[in-house]
Amino acid sequence: MLGWRNFVCLTLIAILPASLSAQDAGAAILRNDGGVLVNGNPAPPMATLFPGDTVQVQAKSTARVEVSGSTIDINSETVLQFQSDEIHLDHGSVTVNTSRAFKVRVGCLTVTPVNADWTKYDITDTDGKVTVDAVKSDVNIDARGGNLRAAKTGNSGRVTVREGEQKSREEKCGGADVKGSIAADGALLNSIYVRVPAIVAIGAGTLCVIFCFSDDPISPMQPSQKP
Repeated sequence: MLGWRNFVCLTLIAILPASLSAQDAGAAILRNDGGVLVNGNPAPPMATLFPGDTVQVQAKSTARVEVSGSTIDINSETVLQFQSDEIHLDHGSVTVNTSRAFKVRVGCLTVTPVNADWTKYDITDTDGKVTVDAVKSDVNIDARGGNLRAAKTGNSGRVTVREGEQKSREEKCGGADVKGSIAADGALLNSIYVRVPAIVAIGAGTLCVIFCFSDDPISPMQPSQKP
C-alpha cells in the first residue's frame, strides 16, 4: 500500500507542472480602459488571452496586447483574433512593436518583419484595402491564393515595405476569403486542448492532496516494533 501511494504521489508531481504549462502556453495579457469585448463578453481592465480568443474594440476605445517580446496596440472599431505568434485582423487598425517577428494576417495577406531586430509597423484594413506603414525596420507582405489575373496586376507574391514607406494591397488575392475563420474558430477556452490540461491539473492537484498530504504519513516517524 505504501509503495502504491509513493508511486501515485510521484506521478502527480510529474503531471501537475506539465499540465499547468500546457494550459498557459501561448497566453498574453490584454489591457484596456473599457469598451472591449473578448469572445463577445466585456473584458476586465486586465485579462488573459489564449490562442483563438477574439478581441473586439468598440468606438472611442483602445486596447493593448502584451505577449512575449511583442506589444500590439489595438485602435477603436477593430476586430481581431489572437494567436501565440500572430493576429488575424478582421478589420480596423493595429500597431505592432516586436523583437520576435510577430505577424499579422489580413485576408490572404501576411505581414512579417524582415529581421528579428526590433520592428514597428502599422496596419489598417478598411473596405478591403490593407495599408502597411513600416515605422521601424522593414516588413514583407506575402499573398496567398492569388490567381492569374491578380498576378498580371501585380497583386500577388511578396512585396517589401522599407522603413519609412507605406504600401497598400487588396486583402483578397483571388482565392477563398479566410476572414470567416475568426468567427468559426471560436475561443480556445472552449477547445479540448485547453479543457483537458485544465481538468488534468485540477484532478492531479486534488489527488495529490488526498494521497500526498494525508494524516497517515507514508514513512512513519516511529515504525511499529515487531512483536
